[in-house]
Amino acid sequence: MRITFVCATLFATAAAFAPLQTQQHQRSALSSLFMSDETDSDFDFDVAIIGCGVGGHGAALHARAQDLKTAVFAGGDVGGTCVNRGCVPSKALLAASGRVREMKDAAHLESLGVTVDPDAVSFSREGIAAHAANLASRVKGNLEGSLTALGCDVLEGRGSLTGNPHEVVDSATGKVYTAKDIILAPGSIPFVPPGITVDEKTVFTSDGALQLPYVPEWVAIVGSGYIGLEFSDVYTALGSEVTFIEALPMIMPTFDREIAKLAERLLIRDRPIDYKTAVFASEVTPGIPGEKPVTIKMIDANTKEHVETLEVDACMVATGRVPNTKDMGLEDRGIETNRGFVAVTDKMEVKTSNAEDAEVIPNLYCIGDANGVMMLAHAASAQGISAVENIVGRTHVVNHDAVPAACFTHPEIAMVGPTEEQAIERAEKEGWELGKSQGNFRANSKALAEGEGNGIAKVLYNKGTGKVVAVHIIGMHAADLIQECANAVAAGTTVQELSMMVHTHPTLSEVMDEAFKGAVGMSSH
Repeated sequence: MRITFVCATLFATAAAFAPLQTQQHQRSALSSLFMSDETDSDFDFDVAIIGCGVGGHGAALHARAQDLKTAVFAGGDVGGTCVNRGCVPSKALLAASGRVREMKDAAHLESLGVTVDPDAVSFSREGIAAHAANLASRVKGNLEGSLTALGCDVLEGRGSLTGNPHEVVDSATGKVYTAKDIILAPGSIPFVPPGITVDEKTVFTSDGALQLPYVPEWVAIVGSGYIGLEFSDVYTALGSEVTFIEALPMIMPTFDREIAKLAERLLIRDRPIDYKTAVFASEVTPGIPGEKPVTIKMIDANTKEHVETLEVDACMVATGRVPNTKDMGLEDRGIETNRGFVAVTDKMEVKTSNAEDAEVIPNLYCIGDANGVMMLAHAASAQGISAVENIVGRTHVVNHDAVPAACFTHPEIAMVGPTEEQAIERAEKEGWELGKSQGNFRANSKALAEGEGNGIAKVLYNKGTGKVVAVHIIGMHAADLIQECANAVAAGTTVQELSMMVHTHPTLSEVMDEAFKGAVGMSSH
């Protein structure tokens, strides 16, 4: 054991300073040290990955970087939800509709010295929809090309487990493949609550909404999380009126409360949007576009009594997502899921259940939405890389507190770490004092030059250690600004250190500089 450790250390140290070609050979030798007594020839592949979304793709790239023979069971869905029905095409819709919003905002443009006739601004719905579809297709092609270029075997069928360890069956051919290690990365699908009938025409999930088959005059959105907010941004920019139907007592319930209140003013109150909280959409019946309205019956979330019935042109169901783990053979391996979610260790190893006495199943990992730890595409990719690290014997755990998230509305919302409410509870429980500092877009030269002075950046930190705990931003390009903050959380950087770092002038990054300096009693110009 000691000899193996010493040899591994020598290989790792040498590889760090070796030329790229030498590193590749040494990496192969290092990886072999951590393999079991079974040789590569005992299996068809070193690693088999079930699912080819962002998580599976990230895992595959890293597996090949470790010289592992890798197979990806794509299930005919290279790119997964993010590329084909989620993050990527929705950004295209937001970019195009955002341009329409900007060009129709005559008052804003006039303040910049630009005169436009808002009534003269037009758009092609078909063109916007095509932009989203073309982008998804291009990114999907790039992902598939990167896998084949690196020597991954991409199998078209969906993979599922058999009752035997190390086995994956290809749904397309029925052929059984063997792999030393298996990574489950099946992703998720939209959750549709009971009582809601989806036809993906007048009542649709995000899958149908991304096709933008028409722009409804009045659309109800069930749920006010990330997905619902982004689509309200798209629809109102293109001329729709929106009604949110939220089951919880407050709008945007998962967001930091201070940020949510400001978002309500900037993203809801000033737009043709209203909302109803503490009500369930108990029954939603599809209509016929231009002929018959969609009927939505609402009941009180507490009493379950009927409250109101709405008749709208369309209804989008944005009530979250559920794991796509059905019919994967999990039961055959003795895996008990919780609402479809697969229990994992912090090293992404699959457990038989969530019970305290659950066992870890050797050589089986689960990443991404299917484990429910953090349902974000980039979190899935990080987990995939982490799983491969653990497969080759380098223990790794993803710090999910350092994984940022963003909502791409206009203006954007971004965050890393717990909400202020959660941070207060954590500080009280762990016995440390929470500090808070704020930067303002209205004091930022670049934001004012753009006429975008609305927004704040809030930094939460441990007063004792100075380490950044969380950051919440609403404002122009918040999704880009959050990365510096996520890196600070990951590296354990203190506000004292951040306050002395130089930020380019004049840029939006100085909003963060103001917040960091404010935490230590300094002022930012």
